[in-house]
Amino acid sequence: MTTAIAAILIFFIVVLVHEFGHFAVAKLVGIKVDEFSIGMGPRIAKFDKGETEYSLRILPIGGYVKMEGEDEKSEDERSFSNKSPISRILVLTAGAIMNFTLAILIFFAISLFVGSPTTTIDTVVEDGPAYEAGIRSGDQIISVNNEEINNWNESRDIITSTKGDVNISVLRNNEEINFTLKPQEDENGNKLIGISSKTKASFVGAIKYAFTNFIFIISLMFDFIKMAITGNVSSSDVAGPIGVVQLIGETTRYGFLSVLNLAAFININLGFFNLLPVPALDGSRILFILIELLRGKPLDPEKEGIIHFIGFAILMALMIFISYNDLGRLNIF
Repeated sequence: MTTAIAAILIFFIVVLVHEFGHFAVAKLVGIKVDEFSIGMGPRIAKFDKGETEYSLRILPIGGYVKMEGEDEKSEDERSFSNKSPISRILVLTAGAIMNFTLAILIFFAISLFVGSPTTTIDTVVEDGPAYEAGIRSGDQIISVNNEEINNWNESRDIITSTKGDVNISVLRNNEEINFTLKPQEDENGNKLIGISSKTKASFVGAIKYAFTNFIFIISLMFDFIKMAITGNVSSSDVAGPIGVVQLIGETTRYGFLSVLNLAAFININLGFFNLLPVPALDGSRILFILIELLRGKPLDPEKEGIIHFIGFAILMALMIFISYNDLGRLNIF
C-alpha cells in the first residue's frame, strides 16, 4: 500500500508540474487552451473554468495540455500555430524547465534541512576495506585515483567506476596520506568501501548541493544516450512505469529522504527525455520550429502531425516492450 501511494503521488506531482509549465506559459503568451488533463485513459472527473476544461484521468502515468491549433490548422489568432516561433518554443520548453526547477528545489530543501555531504569522513565501518587500509573518521578526501575531489558525489562516482584497487588520498592533521584498497560489492553489484560522510547545512551550501546534483544527473543522462548510440545499453538497463513503481517501492524502505531524492531524479529524467528530438516529444516540436526559423516559413501542420503520430505509435510500442521486460523482472511470467 505504501508503494502504491508513493508511486501515485510521485507520478501525479511530476506530471502535474510538467503540464502546468506548458499550461501557464501558453496562457501567458495568449494561446487558447482547450483542455488541461492529468493522467491518461478514461476521464474520471472534470470541471470547466473559463474556456478550459480541467480533467483527471484514470492512469496517473501522463497528461497533456490541448492547445488550439497545436496539431491542426486553425484560423483562431490565439491558436498555437499562429503564435511566434519564440512563443511556441517557450511553451514547449516550459514543461521540462518546471521539472528541472522542482528537482533543484527538492535537492535544496534536503540539503538545507538535513545537510549535504562533505568530503570529510564521518564513520568508518570496522573490518571494511577503508578501515583495514587505515582510513579513519575525520579524514578529508582530497583525491581518488589521482583525481581531485570537490564533493562527495565525485568520490563515490570514481570508486564505483573503478575496476580493481582504488587509491585514496586524505588530509589528516594537515598531512596528506595515501591509501590503496579494494572495494567490496553488495548483492546489487554496488562497490562499497565502508565509509560515510559528515553533513553540513547552510543556505549557500544547499544551493551548491542542489545545482551540483542536478548537473551530475544531467551528465548521467548524456552518458546513457552515448551508451545507447554505441549499443552498450540492454533492455535490462531501462525501466517503464512498472519498473519505476518497483524502484519506488524499494526506495520507500530507506525512508522519506530517499523517496525525495528519487522524485528529483524522476523529474530530471522526464524533463531531459522530453527535450530529445524524438517525434511526439517536445524536443521534436522544438526542432520543427527551429527548421521553420531557418526556412522562413512553417512546415505543413498536417505532415508534421503525421510524423508526431508515427513517433507516438513507436513510443507506445517501446513502452509496451519495456513494460513486458519490467514484468519479466518481477517473475510474473
